[in-house]
Amino acid sequence: MWRMISARGEWKLAQLAGRAGLAPRTVRYYVQRGLLPAPVFRGADTTYNEDHLLRLKAIRRLQERFLPLDAIQAELQRLSPGGIRALAEGADAPPLAAAPPTGLGENRARDSGLSASEPTRVAADAPAWERWQLAPGLELHVSQAADARSRALADRLRDIAKHSRAGEKSK
Repeated sequence: MWRMISARGEWKLAQLAGRAGLAPRTVRYYVQRGLLPAPVFRGADTTYNEDHLLRLKAIRRLQERFLPLDAIQAELQRLSPGGIRALAEGADAPPLAAAPPTGLGENRARDSGLSASEPTRVAADAPAWERWQLAPGLELHVSQAADARSRALADRLRDIAKHSRAGEKSK
């Protein structure tokens, strides 16, 4: 699944994290989430290579576009090794595969009196997400693939936020 780009340098975890501007804990988390391939384990001699560094830099660039980690993972899977390198080295990020369908989340936000944010573009094989602004600085993200129970919970949270804002206006 993981394609190697090149292996010019090797670093211990703390060195790699420093080069990428991240905490070592974050690097371990990205490995656990599947955003970054695990290094070949060699105990205290475990090292990471340039492929790891390029992926970490590409992740940072995609985070600058406000993509959630699931969408970043899908985007990294879509990109060629050259595309990952170009993204990591500061080239303009390639356009994402497709925009999620809008409609449903926007209708719910409009009907509830809350504003819907601009849709975030995600890779075609990533699940589409609806973004509901519940209050200034607070958004709820709901996958269109969410089950009925999760959607019901999201609706309840939206209603709580709506009633909370209505209560503030009546004071």
